[in-house]
Amino acid sequence: MATLFTAPDGRPRCHWCAATPAYQAYHDREWGFPVADDRRLFEKLSLEGFQAGLSWLTILNKRENFRAAFAGFDFDAVARFNEDDVLRLLQDTGIVRHRGKIEAVIHNARCAQEMVASEGSLATFFWRHVPVATPQAGPVSETAGSRALSRELKKRGWKFVGPTTVYSFMQAMGLVNDHAVGCAVRDEVEQARQGFRWK
Repeated sequence: MATLFTAPDGRPRCHWCAATPAYQAYHDREWGFPVADDRRLFEKLSLEGFQAGLSWLTILNKRENFRAAFAGFDFDAVARFNEDDVLRLLQDTGIVRHRGKIEAVIHNARCAQEMVASEGSLATFFWRHVPVATPQAGPVSETAGSRALSRELKKRGWKFVGPTTVYSFMQAMGLVNDHAVGCAVRDEVEQARQGFRWK
């Protein structure tokens, strides 16, 4: 399978973003660029949990609805959600209405509070798990690094954080640079990662 496609602007990009303009915009502006903001880190891990069994495009198209439903992914606010909020969210047609996933986000918000109390920030914890080198052996769904991070999160009580979900999170938040070799955005992401500071 081809790893690159050439967009109408003449720039080569990762093949997966060819499907829709929304994918291409996400690929060019977000995917792989390093993130230190705790709210964005929590949001992404939550949305990756919702994606399990679905396509990322489904989640991306509903992202603004998720943000509205989950208080902008302010985990201090989400941690105060109760059963009434769960029932409200189960009636929200703008999001994925899966009780287990909804309850996991609320539960994980409380885990996020505990992590901030012990680590100082989510960024401090997550950026400790950057692999020594980005694997380039072709597309993979999980790595030793994502398995280790998944185990650590589960040990801390987090839910819906399997190694595949965690690897997607690592790719998106810049912990690894998985833009294909030759992709026009790969070097931009690498430069951003080289100059990145999360503290």
